[in-house]
Amino acid sequence: MDKFSRLYLFLAATTTLAAACQSPAPAPLKPRLVVLTDIGPAEVEPDDNESAVRLLAYADRFEIEALITTIGWNCDPYPEEWAEYLHRVIDGYEVDVNNLMKRSGQAGFRSPEEEQGAQALGYWPSAGYLRSRAAMGSTRAGIGVIGEGNDSPGSELLIRLADEDDPRPIWVCSWGGANTLSQAIWKVQQTRSPEAFKAFLRKFRLYTITDQDMVYGMRLNRAYSSHQWLRREFADDLLLVWDESAWLNQNALGVQNWDKYATLIQGHGEMGKVYPHYLWGVEGDTPSFLNVMPNGLNDPEHPEQVGWGGCHQFGLSPDRETSAWTNWQEPLKGISSAYEHKFYPDEFNDFAARMQWAAEGRGNRNPVVVIDGNNGLKPLEITAKQGKALSFDASASSDPDGDALRFAWWFQEFPGETAYPAIAEPATPVAAFTIPADATPGQQYHLVCEVHDDGPFTLPAYRRIIITVE
Repeated sequence: MDKFSRLYLFLAATTTLAAACQSPAPAPLKPRLVVLTDIGPAEVEPDDNESAVRLLAYADRFEIEALITTIGWNCDPYPEEWAEYLHRVIDGYEVDVNNLMKRSGQAGFRSPEEEQGAQALGYWPSAGYLRSRAAMGSTRAGIGVIGEGNDSPGSELLIRLADEDDPRPIWVCSWGGANTLSQAIWKVQQTRSPEAFKAFLRKFRLYTITDQDMVYGMRLNRAYSSHQWLRREFADDLLLVWDESAWLNQNALGVQNWDKYATLIQGHGEMGKVYPHYLWGVEGDTPSFLNVMPNGLNDPEHPEQVGWGGCHQFGLSPDRETSAWTNWQEPLKGISSAYEHKFYPDEFNDFAARMQWAAEGRGNRNPVVVIDGNNGLKPLEITAKQGKALSFDASASSDPDGDALRFAWWFQEFPGETAYPAIAEPATPVAAFTIPADATPGQQYHLVCEVHDDGPFTLPAYRRIIITVE
């Protein structure tokens, strides 16, 4: 080979390498999500139908690993024919996803075999995939039905999911009772070594909308519920969130704003056609997956970080016997409630914009927050000395539709903390402040950059910065 040929090959290789280095990084994977739902007729359980519509309007944000129908406050035993209401929502999604995909420019679906693997953030799954992940769980409530002979397709599916070679945690969102998960845990405890069982437990995260592993009339009989068994026996290895704030506000604020749902959600797309009128409240189960929403606001692995599903602290649970991540007591309940009210317009408008896409195949998209050149979703973490002057620049943030942006910087409030650094100009793209000279070493300040566009529904985006005092 002459020197000119060698030079040509060198230049070609260099050009190829440069192009590879400039190509965008692959999209991160979605969070893994399982739903336990007591979905049923609109005259009995409309809120699960409502939450199912919202969940599938965000099917590009979650890897929906299982949709398991099971018991709840209004159904013990669970009528297996009620599962058809879940499939009605999936049928609506099958039509609407063709418009929803236009939001991200997705041209088609992966093969059925490929869809069963890990899904990147932004991918809309096929309706066939969702149907393949629908299963029946426990049809009876309480700890009394946990044990030999009580396996279900849902509990077996949970075991298979945990055994997959996938390091991502599995978030179980309990819209009804969680005893399908309890049964899976019981079975694995009987059949595996203590080490293998511990590894199994640590794959799961459980967010329960109150405690619904019983009929409503006995809702204060906590000992009846398998949830208490989970908290008592496995608190060290199973991250369990027991919400008693966000679901109540979601219900109440939905009722107060029902005219907006009737105007902007109902009848929009095929899923909007099966979005029913409220009975008890509106979408009381939705905070379970809003908590896991990958929007830059919070890391669900740290329940103390406030997100659209509220904030929590580890301590005594409402049964006054066991411990969990919860928000039932003051001052945290008041703090969480205030944030839930603050974020409610954002999370509703975000949903309404997606339902416009479902119906029309067009609409607004969320801005992208870029802070000092970093445009990911995970919290940024830095250390700083006492008295250190800091600044963060979000001026490189952008909007995919070219909309103008407005900024708001704020520190998350935590129980027992009253003093936070003063941000010089919190409504500008740059936040500047000084760490207090008397800040305690190890203390953390959680700074949030909140960005809204000026397009329809003024859609939000967020980014969290965690500053630890050296």
